[in-house]
Parts: sequence; structure tokens; C-alpha cells
Amino acid sequence: MTSAELPPLSGKVALVTGASRGIGYGVAEALVARGDRVCITGRNEDALKEAVVKLGAERVIGVAGKAHDLDHQSEAVERTMEAFGRLDHLVNNAGTNPVFGPIADLDLNVARKVFETNVISALGFAQKTWHAWQKDNGGAIVNIASIAGLAPSPFIGAYGVSKAAMINLTQQLAHEFAPKVRVNAIAPAVVKTKFAQALYEGREEEAAASYPLGRLGVPSDIGGAAAFLTSAQSDWVTGQTLVVDGGLFLNAGV
Repeated sequence: MTSAELPPLSGKVALVTGASRGIGYGVAEALVARGDRVCITGRNEDALKEAVVKLGAERVIGVAGKAHDLDHQSEAVERTMEAFGRLDHLVNNAGTNPVFGPIADLDLNVARKVFETNVISALGFAQKTWHAWQKDNGGAIVNIASIAGLAPSPFIGAYGVSKAAMINLTQQLAHEFAPKVRVNAIAPAVVKTKFAQALYEGREEEAAASYPLGRLGVPSDIGGAAAFLTSAQSDWVTGQTLVVDGGLFLNAGV
């Protein structure tokens, strides 16, 4: 995005984790488009730099690191505060799903890794954002969960259980951080990203056939939902999980 294309500043600042591509990038793009300044994180420094340039380096910074690393969490929050002087919104998107198969045979060390990245890191970022800015100044947190956290999810059981925990974490934080900070979650169905490629690659038409809206999700679908949940239009919404699934759950029981 060039300087001429940038919208007027909104005065708000966001931190979006796991945002060098996919859903995180779609969220960051939606927030920049409304005038927010944004810090994005990701594991791959080169991919992160490329994303910063595409989003607009005048208003976006990147901090590379692993989401579950405590020093990385601190650095991301501190660099955001140094660069922009505030931190209104946190979007916890960083996640992992390194295993595909029955949960009965799951390596427990892999399960620990999934929880460390998907749940504990989200709590760590929320704690640090709360103490750095939100505790005194307010704001909003959005946790990117999944429909896998709302129903059994064959072959990605550890991921589903971690996302169920993230939905409950959303409620816990919403209760504790009120009234100044609103905390909500988004539960997407399959979104066309590299992360979810194995769920639709080579059979997208077949995969989309079960969705009443006739297609899989794209990152901007989740970006729009995150923009809403971090806007004044959702000022009376907290502790909720917004399902963004193309109508997939309408087929439950059919």
C-alpha cells in the first residue's frame, strides 16, 4: 500500500500475532485499511519483512519470533509501545497443528507443543498487553479460535481441544478484564491458507460443496470480523465467539 493510498489515521494501534500470511495477514490488512497502526509478528523474518512492505511500512512494524517464547512476547509489546505509544487491540492468531491422526495415538509432547503455541502464548500476549496499556486505557482482544473447538474434529483432535480451551480462555479474560477491555473470539471454518491447505488442496470444489454459501473462507472474511470486534460498533459485545463458517454448522444433524 503506497502513502497516497493510506487512509487517515484512526488513532488506534493493534498487535496481530502470526500475521506474515494467511488469516493474520488478512486481519492486519483490514486494520491498516481503516487507519490503525499495526505491529505484526511471525516466525520467518523474511516473510515478515515482505508483509510489512505490502501493508505499508509507514504504519506497520514486524517483530520476528516464536509465539510461545516469553522474550518474544515482551519484545513485540515493548516495540509496539516504543513505535506507536499505545496498544489498543490485540489479535491472537498465531497457531500450530503439526499432527494429523487419531488422538488415541497422539504423542503427548506434540500435544504440549500445540497447547503451548495455541493457548499459552495467547494468554501471555494478553497478560503483557493488559499490563502495558489496556489495564489503564482500555481496548479489545480478539482470539482466533476455530469451529474445531466447538465440535469433535476427527484427525485434528489436539488442535480442536486447544481451540476449545482458547474459547474458554476468551470467556475468562472477558470476565476478568471487564469493564475496560472487551475480549471475544472468532471461530472460522476452513479458510484458504497455507496452514489449512491439507484440508482442501486438490479437492476444493468437493470441500466447498458442504458449505451453504458455496465456498471456503478467505482471509479477508476473518479480517472483517476482527475489524468489527475491535471497533466501536461492538462496544457492547464481550465474552462471545463469533462463528464465521459460511453456514457450515447449518448442516449439523442433517
